[in-house]
Amino acid sequence: MPSHLARLAQLGITLPGVVPPVAAYVPAVHTGSYVHTSGQLPMVGGALPATGKVGADVSAEQAYDCARACALNALAAVDAAVGLDRVVRVVKVVGFVACAPSFTGMSGVVNGASDLLGEIFGDAGRHARSAIGVAALPLDAPVEVEMVVEVA
Repeated sequence: MPSHLARLAQLGITLPGVVPPVAAYVPAVHTGSYVHTSGQLPMVGGALPATGKVGADVSAEQAYDCARACALNALAAVDAAVGLDRVVRVVKVVGFVACAPSFTGMSGVVNGASDLLGEIFGDAGRHARSAIGVAALPLDAPVEVEMVVEVA
């Protein structure tokens, strides 16, 4: 099995530390052959790179980058739970996009997470997915992403 950590290094991506929970939950739970992550915000260096609603305060491009950061934070939670190199496949991604009422590009935003997972895991990064528009997210984040991965 190829090293996912080595692939991150090839891509010039540094896995961040696990983002501390902002409420009463844990970042990830390992059960059986799966790791389920909690929803991850796009924290970078302990702060949100953008806040507000996509389509009003945040551009779709900025939100795409936020979704990438969310996915990277979810992978950090997986790494802390079991080690990233144990991932066999990304099974499911759920992305929540806090957006203006007229914004309908949620799928394009959540592609930020999906594209990153494809870059890292190749075909094993192809996953089922939901992209959901919501009125608000914790800390006024524009995007939140959770995932389920299968592990060896």
